[in-house]
Amino acid sequence: MPFIPHTEEDVEEMLASIGAASIEELFDEIPPDLKTGNLSRVPPGMTEMEITRLMHERAQADGFYLNFIGAGAYEHHIPAAVWQITTRGEFYSSYTPYQAEASQGTLQLLYEYQTMMASLTGMDVSNASLYDGATALAEAALMAVRQHKTSRRILVPGTAHPTYRKVLRAIVRNQDIEVVEIPFDPESGQVIPEQLDPFGQEEFAALVVPQPNFFGVLEQVDTLTDWAHKKNSLVIAVVNPMSLAMLTPPGEWGTKGADIAVGEGQPLGIPLSSGGPYFGFMACKQELVRQMPGRIIGKTVDLDNKPGFVLTLQAREQHIRRSKATSNICTNQGLMVTAATIYMSLLGPEGLRRVAAQSHANLLQLVEKLETIPGVKRAHSGFCFHEAALKLPGPIDEILQALKAQGILGGLSLQDYYPALSNTLLVCTTETKTPVDLDKFGEVLGKILKKYK
Repeated sequence: MPFIPHTEEDVEEMLASIGAASIEELFDEIPPDLKTGNLSRVPPGMTEMEITRLMHERAQADGFYLNFIGAGAYEHHIPAAVWQITTRGEFYSSYTPYQAEASQGTLQLLYEYQTMMASLTGMDVSNASLYDGATALAEAALMAVRQHKTSRRILVPGTAHPTYRKVLRAIVRNQDIEVVEIPFDPESGQVIPEQLDPFGQEEFAALVVPQPNFFGVLEQVDTLTDWAHKKNSLVIAVVNPMSLAMLTPPGEWGTKGADIAVGEGQPLGIPLSSGGPYFGFMACKQELVRQMPGRIIGKTVDLDNKPGFVLTLQAREQHIRRSKATSNICTNQGLMVTAATIYMSLLGPEGLRRVAAQSHANLLQLVEKLETIPGVKRAHSGFCFHEAALKLPGPIDEILQALKAQGILGGLSLQDYYPALSNTLLVCTTETKTPVDLDKFGEVLGKILKKYK
C-alpha cells in the first residue's frame, strides 16, 4: 500500500476538528520524562531515488551465496506469477473472514487450499491454517490427548526436528503432558522397530512420525504407524509437503493411515526471508475433525440455490466456545496460505512431482560427488529425499566459514543438536541447483579439506 503523508494543512484541519491546538497538546497526557525528544541518531531524510540507491548498495554488500542449507527452510524456485497474484489488492488486503458472508473470495481460496492439502496428505479434511510447522506439531499433540482421553503422553523420535521437539515441550509441559523421546539407530539414521519394544507395555496418546526426518532420512512409516495403532495410539505425521509429490501420503501409511498430518508450508511458494513468515498446515481423519483447531471452510448453496462458501467450523475462543475452544488460535498466516494455494495451482500435480524429483536427483548427484573427496562419507545408510548428513574430516564450523568465504552456504552443523554427530554436516539440494552449482561445491570443499588429511 503506498504511503501518503499528511500535509500541514491536513494536520491543522484534523486538529481543529477535535479541538486541539497542536500535536503536543493532543498527547499532553504523556509525562514529559517519558518523551524521547529529538531523534538525534536518525539521519536526515532522503529522496526516493537516494533511498533506492542506498538499499541497492546494502543488498549488494550482502553478496550472493550458493545455498545448501535446508533443515526445515527450503530454497525452491517461486514463479513470478505467484506473488504477483498474491499481492493484488483482492488478496493482499483481505484478512480473516469474521464476517464470512462478505468474504466470498477469501473463503473460496481457503476452500481450494484445504482441498489441495487434503489431497496432498491423503487425509479427509484440512484446516486453514496454523502459525508454523513446530506449533502445528504441538497443536496435533494437544488434539491427540483430547481425543485419546486416557493418556497424556506423546512418543517422539529423536529424529524429529530439534526445534519442533523444543516447541512441543514448551507448549504442552504446563498442561501435564509428557513428551517421551525414542532413540534412533545411528547407523541408518532412523527409528527401527526394535527400538519401540521398551515402550510396548506403556500407554501413549500418540506417536509422532517425521517423514523425511531431520537427517533427511525416510522413516519406516508403515511399520511405525501399524505399531502405534495396535497400541491404541494415534499417529501424528510430520511431513515435508514437497516430498509428498513423490512419497506415499500419510493417509495411506500402514493399514489405516496416519490420524493427523502436520508440517511446515514454506516450501509451497514462500521465499526464504530472514526467518519468516511461514505457515503450518494440519489435516486429519474425519472422526477427529471436532478436535481440530483453527477454521474449516465449507461449500453450500443459499436460498436462491446459488453456490457460496461459509465458515463450517470455527471452534475458537473469540467466538462461541470461549474457554471450551480447542485452542487459542486467533488468526492464521492467511497471506502465506494464499501464496501456497496459487503456487500449487500454477504447478499442478505434475509440476510438484517434477520439483520433488529434481530436488532428489540433485541430492544423489551431490552426495556421489562429495563422497569422492577423501574423508567425506554418508553419516547414515537410510534412503533420503533431498537432504543428507555427511561426516567430514575436520571441524564443521571452520569448514563452513571457509565455504562461506568462497560464496557457499555449505549446510547445517549437526553437532549443536546431536553431540554424538560431531563433524557432521546436513546438506540440502532443491531444484534450484544446477550441475555447475554441484561441481562448484564439490571443487571448493575438496580444496578446503586438503588441510585436514
